[in-house]
Parts: sequence; C-alpha cells; structure tokens
Amino acid sequence: MHNHILIIDDEASIADNLVYALSVEGFTSDWARLGLDGVNMLLNSPDKYGLVILDVGLPDKSGFEICKQIRAFSRVPIIFLTARGEEIDRVIGLEIGGDDYVVKPFSPRELVARVKLRLRKNVAVESSQASVFCLNEDKHTIHFKGILLSLTTYEFGILALLIQHKERVFTREQLMERVWREHQDSVDRVIDTHIKTIRAKLKAIDKQLSPIVTHRGLGYSLSIRG
Repeated sequence: MHNHILIIDDEASIADNLVYALSVEGFTSDWARLGLDGVNMLLNSPDKYGLVILDVGLPDKSGFEICKQIRAFSRVPIIFLTARGEEIDRVIGLEIGGDDYVVKPFSPRELVARVKLRLRKNVAVESSQASVFCLNEDKHTIHFKGILLSLTTYEFGILALLIQHKERVFTREQLMERVWREHQDSVDRVIDTHIKTIRAKLKAIDKQLSPIVTHRGLGYSLSIRG
C-alpha cells in the first residue's frame, strides 16, 4: 500500500489535523495550500503519492478544475473534501474523476478510514494488472496473459516502461527519451508506429482487452480498467 498522501487544502487547521490523523495510522503526507501547487507536486513526482485529498473550495481554482488537470496525466485516487453537501456537487465530483467525497465538518478518523479503503481497492487493481502482464527485466521478456510476447528491443522498452508505471501518462517525447539511445527525427511517427505494433501483438492474444490507452494530445498509458 502506497502510504504517502498529498493534501490540497487552503485551511491550515484542517491540513494540520489531517496530517496528524494520517500519521497516527502510519501515513506520511505533503500539504499544498493552492491547487496549482498540488498539480505541480504531482507532475514533479508522479510516482510519489498513493492518494490525493482535494478541497473543492480553493483560492486559486476550484477543486473540480484541479481534478480535471490531474486526470489529464494521472489516475491517482482522489477524495474530495468540501463544505458543500448538495447531491449535484457529489455527482459532478465523481463524474470528472473523483473516487470519493467527504463533506465538512468531518471526522478525521472517518476520512483516514476512507483513505485506507481506497488504497486497498487500488492495490487490488494493481494486483489484477500484475496477473495480466509478467515483466522480467533480467531475461528481457514480457508475458501477456501467460503467453510470451515476441517484441523488438524498442517495443520491449516501451511496454516495460508502461507496465512499471501503470496509469501514468507518458508523452511521446518522454517515451523517446527513456527508451531510445539516439533521438529520432520524427518522434510522433516513430512512437505511434511501435505502439500500433505492440497493440497488434496484444490483440492477437486477447481481442477484447486494450490495455494501452491513448490520451489525445498527451500520449499513452497502460490500464486494465476499461
């Protein structure tokens, strides 16, 4: 279970109470007063946080807008924290990518319990993903649903990177920088061609499952959710 939590809330008293309540249960946490600061913290350390507690009423941008920005590059679980209790707000929060919704005033212990439950669900998802893909870096092999994939060096590099960072969106430039030894002239064409061939090899094994997700205008990620 990923025990580092990001709190995005402009009220210091609430943040302090959450930091303490989380620490009692063995969690560590960082605090951002502004929504955009929280987004930047996630961008700079995409694999650091296991969950985000996000206040809706932030001074720079609404929590809903911040959630949309986060969802453009990350599937980290998000629990909304707000003084609003109207059903329409809860529906909006969940529809745009939130995972849970807690209304102020709230019990810190109850919120921590929700954090633990959400992280357990996330671990279950990761476990199901691990059973679909089996990566062996030493042998330079990847099995998909128990079948060994025949991959080129670059196909292996791309797929291995996506498997190691499930749900994280990589731009084409980031894939190029991490996998290729030398930069190519046409980044988009090179990456898209390799993604196409990887998808074809996966579909040859399972036509129903499409684990590589295209994020229009951004790049690619790996997910077994949909």
